[in-house]
Amino acid sequence: MPQVTFRSHDRTVTVPTGSSLLDAVRRARMRIEAPCNGGGTCGKCRVQLDSEAQTRTRRVGDRGLSATEQEQGWALLCSTLVEEDVVLDLPGASESGLRVLDHGLGLDDLPLAPWISKRHHAERNVTEVWGGDTLLAEEPGDTASRLYGVAVDIGSTTLVVALVDLGTGSRLGLISAINPQATHAQDVLSRIKLGSSPDGLDLLHRELMAEIDRMIGVLAAEARVPRRRIYEVVLSGNTCMLHLAARVDPQPLGQYPYTPTLTGGQHLPAADLGLSIASFGQAYLPPVVSGFVGADITAGMLSSRLAEATGTILFVDIGTNGEMILARDGHLQATSTAAGPAFEGMNITCGMRAARGAIERVSLAEGTVTVRTIDEAPAVGLCGSGLIDAVAELVVQGVVEPSGRFTRAVADLAPGLREALIRRDGKAFFHLTPEVSLSQSDIRQMQLAKGAVRAGIDVLLARNGLTAAQVDRALIAGSFGYHLTARSLIDLGLFPPEFDGRIEYVGNTSLTGALALLTHAESRTRLIAQVATVEPVELANDEAFTKMFVTAMGFPAPARPGWEAVA
Repeated sequence: MPQVTFRSHDRTVTVPTGSSLLDAVRRARMRIEAPCNGGGTCGKCRVQLDSEAQTRTRRVGDRGLSATEQEQGWALLCSTLVEEDVVLDLPGASESGLRVLDHGLGLDDLPLAPWISKRHHAERNVTEVWGGDTLLAEEPGDTASRLYGVAVDIGSTTLVVALVDLGTGSRLGLISAINPQATHAQDVLSRIKLGSSPDGLDLLHRELMAEIDRMIGVLAAEARVPRRRIYEVVLSGNTCMLHLAARVDPQPLGQYPYTPTLTGGQHLPAADLGLSIASFGQAYLPPVVSGFVGADITAGMLSSRLAEATGTILFVDIGTNGEMILARDGHLQATSTAAGPAFEGMNITCGMRAARGAIERVSLAEGTVTVRTIDEAPAVGLCGSGLIDAVAELVVQGVVEPSGRFTRAVADLAPGLREALIRRDGKAFFHLTPEVSLSQSDIRQMQLAKGAVRAGIDVLLARNGLTAAQVDRALIAGSFGYHLTARSLIDLGLFPPEFDGRIEYVGNTSLTGALALLTHAESRTRLIAQVATVEPVELANDEAFTKMFVTAMGFPAPARPGWEAVA
């Protein structure tokens, strides 16, 4: 069998003839972006092969690669098969310095009253460990002061884990990482599909929980907390993430009527999930509203006090799904739209996560292309916030017309913009830098993503007989939303112009809600009762959604007239 040597990582593996280079990467236990799980459709597992490597492999697909790139040796790992011994270099660590939001609106005024408690009995010199009204175990000696718990935000893209002293309420440490599931399937729908097979479910569960367990171990070691003194883990995440964490088949989430098997508000033995805490430790899953409005949103509902707020408030978490709650004086409606992975920088020609070197801000003011990157590093790609900024600016400047097509009236553009809009292999590209560009396909992906979210907002408002002007506050939750500007959201048409001045950023409320549930047991009872009152809105059954979606895909008219479309 041939050997594959990854010169850049000093690793060699043996694979059967005809295996893909992506298979070889995984055999070598290395991670590389492959959100379509090797289906050859996303074009993200790009690698440049030298002339010798090209003769020792066979290319069977070239999704997204231009003729020029293929001539230069670019290939897709998933669509390049190994026929002989081959040596190659993988791209560098493009996601170093990944930016993850670890703070948000919290409930700082809650008293410390965790579900886990301890009682020391001096006469027997034992300490009882209680979970609510249930005796979980007895420990020898006086361990009453050693009481710890963990809150976890399981995002589709990232993980955030916090270690808490349940005796004092103080946070002892916090750590973040990429969700390893993203290397196999990028968005929720693709993970449901992969997790619907026994092997796929085992893979997604095992990798997720192993990473969370590793993160808990790092925090425990840094804080000098024995793992056996960690008694509870609260797992917040969307409904699919909770199914995968609990190793429960997510297939029903992908089929109408999208009924979840897990509805949350329950404990599972932590050991059964692969978490190395106290042998009798528990994992708590917060309640969910529906198959696509999960515990991350209900935790956010708790943190934002939506059920107690007066007025009309829209809570939106923008990501691969656009999940939202409309609150009207305590009456709650919730829905979710499949925005797709564009907001995460995926399915975008030069897209990447929010890591070092990602373009996060774009300005085309006065006809000059200006970009800002994360860590002010050389630009290597475009993350979601940069994508929204870029497309919004292109719309405002008339480079992109309301239909989403590049303008044909290139001569009418400012010189700097005219020079940036070029054709390559018969297709139009707008260059933000010499290396980073936007294609017509990228604009279409953005239209689909923003159209889905905007249509969801419009449906909720219409069902309640409301106009956008009647929304008192628009709360943006989540790591991605935290880095967006109100101006770009409105210029893009993702939010209506009436929201100007009413947008608030509440941050990672999935984590802060999980922390509240960890440290204040009564919040669990309260949240379960509140979730039971939420009215789920299934957009697939709403006759107005399709029409609103088509309308919402369009961009606002540019500031100046006089453009035509470019094919």
